[in-house]
Amino acid sequence: MSLGDDQNGSGGYAGTGQTRTRYPEGGADVYGGARRPGRSSSRSLVTVVGVIVLLIAAIAFANRGGDDSAASAEGAGGQPKATTTAPSGTEPVRSTPGAIPTGYARDAQGAQSAAANYAVALGSADMFNKAKRDATLQIVIAPSRVATFQSALDQAYTAAFNKNVGLNDDGSTPAGYTFVSRTNPIGTKVTASSANSATVEVWCSGLLGMAGEKSTNPVTNSWFTITMKLEWAADDWKIVTQSQKEGPAPVPGDDTASSADEMAKAVDEYGGFTYAR
Repeated sequence: MSLGDDQNGSGGYAGTGQTRTRYPEGGADVYGGARRPGRSSSRSLVTVVGVIVLLIAAIAFANRGGDDSAASAEGAGGQPKATTTAPSGTEPVRSTPGAIPTGYARDAQGAQSAAANYAVALGSADMFNKAKRDATLQIVIAPSRVATFQSALDQAYTAAFNKNVGLNDDGSTPAGYTFVSRTNPIGTKVTASSANSATVEVWCSGLLGMAGEKSTNPVTNSWFTITMKLEWAADDWKIVTQSQKEGPAPVPGDDTASSADEMAKAVDEYGGFTYAR
């Protein structure tokens, strides 16, 4: 906001089109005018003290401990309590740039963090490359289930499927185009948990398509919920089973679609996040 802006949005008062400037009381000299009465200082002191008291109260409230169980995270009517986002003091995840985050806490919060980050990995463009897909599965899937997932996904990511989204038969991106496949978690919910297992729902928004001037598969947005059953294996949370359903989806906005160049540039310049409760 500039110095001339005001509440009526016209830079003036009450439709006059003029901007009023208030000068100090006691004279026209804006630098050497008389001071205001001394009680102004006492009012300022009371205001400062009041702000400090509120700040201390807010900090104390934010640092109240909370139960990690799914039940304690919900208040009346199933609504999250204020303590849901309070700091737990537990290191949420070990992360290396460019790698899938691993090393989650063995509790409900750790399971939610794992599910959110695994949803990102399984929805990435790497899944369209056989070698990268197999490497991803080795990290996020329970050892006893890796072979099953590999077989199922090899049957899903066929040459016909790749061609359907605009890729070459082998899953590579045609020259002059940028392939976009991103999953963005919006929130997570634990529906069942124990010391060695957890079922987590991850509400997501996704981007999929080909950015390019002559693309016949433009990047589109979708909404879906992924349900993951996790187990504690190899000192970390790993996926045992996974399913997906559509929605919940909001009413589409009236945003103007970006050009192919803008979308390709955004994908190249904006990296993803590591998610942690």
